[in-house]
Amino acid sequence: MEIDSIAKRLLFCTVRVDSELEDGSAGSGTAFIITHSHANGTTPFIVTNRHLVEGVRRGGLVFTQARDGKPAFGERFQLNIDDFTAAWFFHSDPEVDLAIVPLRPLERAARELGIELYYHAIDSASIPDAAATRGFDALEEVLFVGYPSGMWDVVNLMPILRRGTTATPLELNFEGQKQFLIDAAVYPGSSGSPVFVVRDDPLRPRGDGARSIWFAGVVAAVFFHEETNQIIPGPVPAYNTGQSVASEMIDLGLVVKSESVREVIDAFVQRWLS
Repeated sequence: MEIDSIAKRLLFCTVRVDSELEDGSAGSGTAFIITHSHANGTTPFIVTNRHLVEGVRRGGLVFTQARDGKPAFGERFQLNIDDFTAAWFFHSDPEVDLAIVPLRPLERAARELGIELYYHAIDSASIPDAAATRGFDALEEVLFVGYPSGMWDVVNLMPILRRGTTATPLELNFEGQKQFLIDAAVYPGSSGSPVFVVRDDPLRPRGDGARSIWFAGVVAAVFFHEETNQIIPGPVPAYNTGQSVASEMIDLGLVVKSESVREVIDAFVQRWLS
């Protein structure tokens, strides 16, 4: 498969997170790679949810290997990290469900083993500014990428692409926080998935030239319908084998806005790279 379109490149922006929790149970979730330009250069980071890395005894990040600059489909490289939680840098606001780790040290560790990683990073320049956000309609098409219910193409190491729509306007902060809702099927394992707004220009020929794509945010929680008839948000849990979920998910996902991703990256750059 030639990686010659936006959608195909998005298949390689995610990293699968496999974890061993403190109680010995196994979980999985989604992370993704983003590059950010700053005064001292350009730095790639891995981004995921805070709740996916806190309380984890040991974690593994799963990548596709590269061969001659192309993806080696099915050739897996898993970088295991002991004391997984300590490796991550968290957003300064504990209520913002984001964590990052710089990618370059991990790439160096892979190269020392003779392995090159294949990925396509999201550019932080695709985070919409205030003017772009004002241009969004109340209802926009969204695309998100990840590993719902731990599911993926295990042979080719490919994540799952899913579609939905915004459920609250991006221009507004849902319940006063930097977040919005999507109307989409969000399942355990989708936590940490990057969410994109995709817009097609009907006046231009079909294809990537007529398509604009914005990095809008990160899936962090899903809404549950409880037996008491309450609708409550809860973190999208890591997928645990054999776990049953008594509450009913209602296909509304809570997304942390991408501007918060830029905030935590800027904080890391200021502390460690300036």
